[in-house]
Amino acid sequence: MLPGGQVLLVREVVGNAFGLASALGGMQRKIWAWPVGIVGNVLLLTVFLGSILNPDHELPHLLGQAGRQVMFIIVAIYGWVRWRQASSSGGRVTPRWAPNSARIGLVLVMVIGTIALTPLFRALGSWEPVWADTWTFVGSLLATYGMAKGWTEFWLIWIAVDVVGVPLLFSSGFYATGLMYVFYGVFTAVGFVVWCRAQANAKPQVETIMPDPRPITSTTKTVDGDRS
Repeated sequence: MLPGGQVLLVREVVGNAFGLASALGGMQRKIWAWPVGIVGNVLLLTVFLGSILNPDHELPHLLGQAGRQVMFIIVAIYGWVRWRQASSSGGRVTPRWAPNSARIGLVLVMVIGTIALTPLFRALGSWEPVWADTWTFVGSLLATYGMAKGWTEFWLIWIAVDVVGVPLLFSSGFYATGLMYVFYGVFTAVGFVVWCRAQANAKPQVETIMPDPRPITSTTKTVDGDRS
């Protein structure tokens, strides 16, 4: 492998390691997950733009993969701010289900965004199948946004991204990222269960109706009698 390729391969592994650490922190709803993820995004951005950074680099450049790293950074800043606000209020972000309107919006953006951006990515020379590259781009953006909002469904979006992204990455030669996506597929399923449990524990418990603890006195009887 060319020396330049070796450098990019190291960046790919290290960038995915930061991404894994960020995912672990996100599962535990830790604020540090966002800045750690940003570091990984910057490293992976250089990987997927390898053909620009190094003309001798033979691996194809995936515009969707590169573009989503940029969007990750932007959305991560938004999530970082939101989670810090929740922390300053005395706690962590509480997982919750997205409202039905938001769910419909997520599905529509996922489908329409993929259809709309695929011709653009193809015109810019993205790797085939271009729709898969676009799908991972749009889905990753929505998943990160959902995480910032505290919507439990964001884990399910990640699974949809992994199902398409893993074959794409292996076919284009990004094996380190492809293997990491395989692990992410299992990890996201676990994360979904963890957030569901955290969401259930955050719900207020149903109060049990207890007898009036006040001692029975003549005053109490009078008040109760007046109410009747």
